Amino acid sequence: MTDTLKIAIAQMNLHLGAIDKNVAAIRAARAKGAALGADLVVTPELSIAGYPPEDLVLKPAFVAACEAAAEELAKDTADGGPGVIVGLPWRNGEALHNAAFLLEGGKITARRAKVELPNYGVFDEKRVFQPGPAPGPVVFRGFRIGLMICEDWWLPCVSETLTETGAEMLLSINGSPFEDGKQNRRVTLAVQRVVETGLPYMFAAMVCGQDEVVFDGASFVLNADRTLAVQMPYFQEAVTLTIWTRTEAGLRCAPQALPPEPERLELIYQAMMWGLRDYVNKNGFPGVVLGLSGGIDSAISAAVAADALGPERVRAVMLPSPYTSQDSLEDAASCAEMLGIPYETIPISGPMAAFAEALAPAFGNRAPDITEENIQSRARGLILMALSNKFGPMLLTTGNKSEMSVGYATLYGDMCGGYSVLKDIYKMTVFALSRWRNTHHPAGALTKPGPAMPERIITKPPSAELRPNQTDQDSLPPYEVLDAILEHLIEGEKSPDEIVAAGFGRATVLRVQKLLDRAEYKRRQAPPGVKITSRAFGRDRRYPLTNGFTALLK
Repeated sequence: MTDTLKIAIAQMNLHLGAIDKNVAAIRAARAKGAALGADLVVTPELSIAGYPPEDLVLKPAFVAACEAAAEELAKDTADGGPGVIVGLPWRNGEALHNAAFLLEGGKITARRAKVELPNYGVFDEKRVFQPGPAPGPVVFRGFRIGLMICEDWWLPCVSETLTETGAEMLLSINGSPFEDGKQNRRVTLAVQRVVETGLPYMFAAMVCGQDEVVFDGASFVLNADRTLAVQMPYFQEAVTLTIWTRTEAGLRCAPQALPPEPERLELIYQAMMWGLRDYVNKNGFPGVVLGLSGGIDSAISAAVAADALGPERVRAVMLPSPYTSQDSLEDAASCAEMLGIPYETIPISGPMAAFAEALAPAFGNRAPDITEENIQSRARGLILMALSNKFGPMLLTTGNKSEMSVGYATLYGDMCGGYSVLKDIYKMTVFALSRWRNTHHPAGALTKPGPAMPERIITKPPSAELRPNQTDQDSLPPYEVLDAILEHLIEGEKSPDEIVAAGFGRATVLRVQKLLDRAEYKRRQAPPGVKITSRAFGRDRRYPLTNGFTALLK
């Protein structure tokens, strides 16, 4: 028996459902851990399967393939090198568990099932998994490790049980999605578990994009005295060795130099990049195409795409109408040049005229209204979808959360597309991200350093340019007001009275709430997009389309 244990945390990019790829990545991480002198390599939650697998785990063949892969990986550990902790779905009799296996000495030496199954927000594990029994620690080379799986450590029961049954440390493998400000909550919660148990704690995470959720890495270790001993990078694959020693006070992790904490806007931008990159690459698209209007939403979307995929994989198209300003034409061209992305112009005047002629007998002498504005948007959507179909790139949608909240978007028009990096980004955050991007070059970006868009795109009044002299504020409150009200309504679930008490006008609050409720049917038809806030549209926030509850609107 030794008094020192070396544990490597493998912060990995997993590909959901691609078992062979994930197994190869686990083997590569184990090899890196071995080179660092690790005794044990820890991989994230469901590392063999990918996370979150949703109903994929209801396929018996998939579960069987994951279990077979774990058996094969276990054989690797007969070489005398590091043991490995892996995650996978495990069929235990009639129960299907989200499980962690310890592999050592050529075999599976321990199995633990997740006890606390999350069933909120983006999680619905209770519909596919069954909870495991209260666990005891796993024994690895004389050390008693309190092995947990993600949600198990968010609540106190599992860590208390592990402490009572002799664990010397708490170690959780995680599939914890990124949210704005979430790392502070993770560390605060970890401190609570450390205080309650008197044990050190390791948070081992993944880093990847999976549909609408993004995993940010940022694995860490807290010692029993609540000090932060290890902090791994955000949004970066890495294998980090941690060294643990038995002392009179218990196990202690040797402190390492801590990296500077990234700023908030950098983390949001990285989440947008990772979400888009992994969605495009893992689904096999050659790149993306988007409409570049000269406005701020399409400009920041183009910047994220170029940074994430490389400029050569982004095709930008200006689709001017008779109402498109010269400023917009110039700004779109300048933005494309600054990002180094291919750029072309396809006017929509012809399609507009054709639709007007075709509809004239039906419309008669009715005056033009929002119908004609929507036709412009749908003509653009048709052209962009045609380019996507003909050449293969995914159409990137550019609408932001503020617009989607109040229905300021056209079905089958500017809502066309396969993915959105702005779906969960409020307009004021779009402005902030654009200013940040113009003065920073993101880590891992595939563009050349420099600003991403002309300053005028950021400073000019936002406009859809669907009629003469149009601006967004013609029909919406100022964005700083609109966004604040929306955050109260969506993230806060506040009543109009509570929002009015916070200083907002009642008429404006009631109008915004009506718009929010009425636009639910549009959001159901919107493409997926990167989750940033605690209440992203989609699985985070599920409202009925037909809803007669109007008491709050009186």
